[in-house]
Amino acid sequence: MNKILVLDIETTGFLDQGGSIVEIGIVELCLETGHTNVIFDSLLKEDILTAKHCEEPMGWIFRNSDLTPEKVRNAPPASEVLTKVQKILDDYPLGCTAYNKQFDFGFLKNRGIKINELPCPMILATDVCKLPNKNGYDNYKWPSVEEAWNHFFPTIQYDELHRGADDAKHEALIVYELHKLGVFELN
Repeated sequence: MNKILVLDIETTGFLDQGGSIVEIGIVELCLETGHTNVIFDSLLKEDILTAKHCEEPMGWIFRNSDLTPEKVRNAPPASEVLTKVQKILDDYPLGCTAYNKQFDFGFLKNRGIKINELPCPMILATDVCKLPNKNGYDNYKWPSVEEAWNHFFPTIQYDELHRGADDAKHEALIVYELHKLGVFELN
């Protein structure tokens, strides 16, 4: 079995702001064929979710996707969803990654989720995409998902939806391209 997981979460803000997870999508990626399969896609409602999560400086997700606070308020409780996520992660011994995994995994580990972490595709794509760093640094800029997508798939239009499963599916295809180049390797 040469299958790994690519995970994407949507939140109302950053972890250090007290952001709340509102959606988790998980895609299975076969590293031999590049085949992807959405195996989990769920909204969730954390107990910490309040009106402040919909306002500046939080609430970015509600302004930049089709997610609404009403959809999240009617979502299954986080405890139920996170239990399912842990079971899925446990079922894939080769591990899991996420684009900008420090962000996604930071939230999940904070919520008690145990993850067999694979390398971060955003970090790995940096030296492949070679985007100039506009902050005056000599090194390359970390590519956004759309920038990495445009590098690997220049003829296929993609506008990031900022929805868990859709983002994870596109990110999985980027991981596969990195794997084919020999840049993304299993631990």
